Amino acid sequence: MITGYIFAFIAVFCGAVKGFCGKKISGYTSDLPSASYSNFLRMLICILIGFALTIIDGGFNELKIPPIVLMASIIAGVSTAVFVITWLFAVRRGAYMMVDVFLLLGVILPIVLSNFFYGEEIKLSDIIGCVLLLIATFVLCSYNNEVKHKIRPLDLLILILVGCANGMVGFSQKMFIYNSTSSSASAFNFYTYVFSAIILGIFFIISKSKEKNTIKEKSPSKLYIYILIMSICLFAVSYFNTLAAKELSATQLYPISQGSAIILSTLMSATFFGEKVRPKLIIGLIFAFAGLLVINLL
Repeated sequence: MITGYIFAFIAVFCGAVKGFCGKKISGYTSDLPSASYSNFLRMLICILIGFALTIIDGGFNELKIPPIVLMASIIAGVSTAVFVITWLFAVRRGAYMMVDVFLLLGVILPIVLSNFFYGEEIKLSDIIGCVLLLIATFVLCSYNNEVKHKIRPLDLLILILVGCANGMVGFSQKMFIYNSTSSSASAFNFYTYVFSAIILGIFFIISKSKEKNTIKEKSPSKLYIYILIMSICLFAVSYFNTLAAKELSATQLYPISQGSAIILSTLMSATFFGEKVRPKLIIGLIFAFAGLLVINLL
């Protein structure tokens, strides 16, 4: 179990680095063509990383996976494509911290689905912990309304999509764990990014035909350095979360991953992006801490 927590925290750290880079480039990816193009490049890099790790794990035979694992990769790939596009739009339209707030809500999805399909236990302490996380979410939403602006319907829809898409990525990892007998985590993630790249490539072609400007025409060279770093971190997040899913239940892994992420993103927002620290922020973080403690210690 300790190994699972180590994997989870490595994923959280990589996610924080990815989030910082994403915020830095959000001004260059504010429209659909540029967002889909930058993420398509990230998926291609992730494919190369996944392919290399898969070959190292077991050679070309490792690329042969059973249909159920392929289905898990498709779900993960589609969800990842939806997630990365909506994520960039979300951080562009509102407070950076609000993305992780709705990702926190999204953890409910893999918990419920893992219980329904695979019988993972949901204890009373897990329910109480999730309720505390929900309270933290509402408090932090109120905080965001004070420091930025009231969430508009379109913003809310985008944030809900971010949370649900990330939740389905989490469930696909559990789906892989419970149905994989010989396939490696690197192979699962390799195919995940193959399907994600296909979808993002289609998005880019469609959006480019409707809008003239693209990332190539208006972006500095340093943007591609951020994309490279984000790609490495993105693969690391999914890879180490997949490994952690072997050791931890959904009620342990996903709340602690997103709860830790929201704490890191809040500190990052206050330190690097000038978001104000107010009493509601502190109260929200206290509820988040309490929820994590209840879920993982009781």
